[in-house]
Amino acid sequence: MNNPGEINKKGTVIRLLKMLVRFYPVMVPLTLFFIIFNAVASSIPAIFMQNVISLIESSWQSGDWNGVSTQILGFVSILATFYVLSLISGFAYNQMMAIITQGSLRKLRINMFDSMQKLPISYFDQNNHGDIMSYYTNDIDTLRQLISQSLPQLLISGVTVLTIFIIMIYYSVWLMLVVLVGVFVMLKVVRRVGGGASKYFIRQQTSLAKEEGFIEEMMHGQKVVKVFCHEEESEKAFDELNEQLFKESEKANRYANTLGPILNNIGNVIYVVVTIVGSALLLFNVPNFSISGLAFSISIVVPFLNMTKQFAGNINQVSQQINAVVTGLAGAGRIFTLLDVEPEVDDGYVTLVNVTEEDGKLIEQPQRTGIWAWKHPHEDGTTTYTKLAGDVRLEDVDFSYVPGKPILHDISLFAQPGQKVAFVGATGAGKTTITNLLNRFYDIQDGKIRYDGININKIQKSSLRRSLGIVLQDTNLFSDSVINNIRYGRLDATDDECIIAAKLAGAHDFITRLPEGYNTQIDGSGESLSQGQRQLLSIARAAIADPPVMILDEATSSIDTRTEQIIQQGMDALMVGRTVFVIAHRLSTVKNSDVIMVLDHGVVIERGSHDQLIEEKGKYYQLYTGAFELE
Repeated sequence: MNNPGEINKKGTVIRLLKMLVRFYPVMVPLTLFFIIFNAVASSIPAIFMQNVISLIESSWQSGDWNGVSTQILGFVSILATFYVLSLISGFAYNQMMAIITQGSLRKLRINMFDSMQKLPISYFDQNNHGDIMSYYTNDIDTLRQLISQSLPQLLISGVTVLTIFIIMIYYSVWLMLVVLVGVFVMLKVVRRVGGGASKYFIRQQTSLAKEEGFIEEMMHGQKVVKVFCHEEESEKAFDELNEQLFKESEKANRYANTLGPILNNIGNVIYVVVTIVGSALLLFNVPNFSISGLAFSISIVVPFLNMTKQFAGNINQVSQQINAVVTGLAGAGRIFTLLDVEPEVDDGYVTLVNVTEEDGKLIEQPQRTGIWAWKHPHEDGTTTYTKLAGDVRLEDVDFSYVPGKPILHDISLFAQPGQKVAFVGATGAGKTTITNLLNRFYDIQDGKIRYDGININKIQKSSLRRSLGIVLQDTNLFSDSVINNIRYGRLDATDDECIIAAKLAGAHDFITRLPEGYNTQIDGSGESLSQGQRQLLSIARAAIADPPVMILDEATSSIDTRTEQIIQQGMDALMVGRTVFVIAHRLSTVKNSDVIMVLDHGVVIERGSHDQLIEEKGKYYQLYTGAFELE
């Protein structure tokens, strides 16, 4: 993943603006119009002040006050109209910005989640889950501040500065040159101090994501922390991350907090210098040099002083927003990095369809029939149907997660329909990796995997995975009712079908004893259930899917012996007529397999039935006679 500190700020801004326009093609330009109008209107009073002072000054010199009050009242009326329009435009753009901000974040979160659902398993294996969560919390929040506050304020200040600059040139180039010298000094300070702040604000964003990731890990593994009395070490690790966050945040805010007072004082100095220069020009009656051609007078100096203060104040506002903009862009850059991660590639074209058999032919049906077939379109325009039987073969398969570090080498095996194949070996031997390859969570580097004679690379991943049922050691339940957690295996399953699956898995008995039976609500962690009960629900979920191939990865390792006996009959019934791959340490699960594959460092060193391997007196024999657990 790219470092957020390495984001292309210009590219991120352009992409962000394009995204906002795409989400709200009418409202965004309209909001920009109201913001610009509001900014320009805030600069208009200087013009009216100059005209009023000039009118009074000329009337004082001529002694003719006739109609002065009427003219002043006219100026005030026009000014009041501008203020009312400015108030309306301010209210309008604030309301629309609320809609744009929250609406854009809502759509962006949807895009992020949809994009995340399409990512390969390898992405989640290689990235901290807490850091991924930070995209949806911390980064989204900084983006909210950027869209709703920083960008509008930056635009208002920028337009105000530009408008006042034009008015200043119109009135007096001499005084404008004085202001420009001060602005040059301010920009130098902003670049020096603001640049340092920006760097540390980006680092702060990264450190915050790391700390949130660590907290998420500790919350998830709190039992392990307490069991191994690792509290002090965890506190030390957290303190280090927190200290790093503190240092980056402290430096960022020290820079940012220093910038404001410096710019304010430079603005005050500019104000004083403009006063002195303006007074000197008046005193020595220096000819004015401006676009307007107006003579140098008090009507120029007084409004110019107000514009100077407003000009410097808005420059300060721009500088203050830079840090928030940089932080927001860091968050946006991280979010866009997530959206840019290459999705899981699926170039398969063979799909799984419902069929019926009529006169020996497979006829595709739109509704569920209980009979599945592989629909295989060919280049000549013909389509063939192959009945899904569950014949799985690996031919000379090589695989490595990291190039140069092989996990599997020259693996060849076959599982005929209805066979039960067990994988045996020490941790790291490659047992779970084989099941990951069957699901195409990862793709092999060499060799072939065939499913009912079809290369699985030709099968759409969704169809492939729909044909496989899997029960893992780590049970994942969702915050929902018990029956809906079972139905997760097949969303169109009826309540009666879910209950039948629960009975098959041996889960019905304990479910009926829950407070609300099958309608009992459980949270995602399933803390209200025992480990064995959670595993039973996972098995029932696999049963309702009714797949032709089952993968049991340590499915009963977390279940006590008594619970295992309760579900063994249900498991046997579930496996009838199905191809089953079993990864287990318990001999009771492995012993009755049709084929047992013994793996060692990614290589199959023994294969055969339990009796055959015992007779050979090899590695399996040593494991069987040396311990009750194969690990």
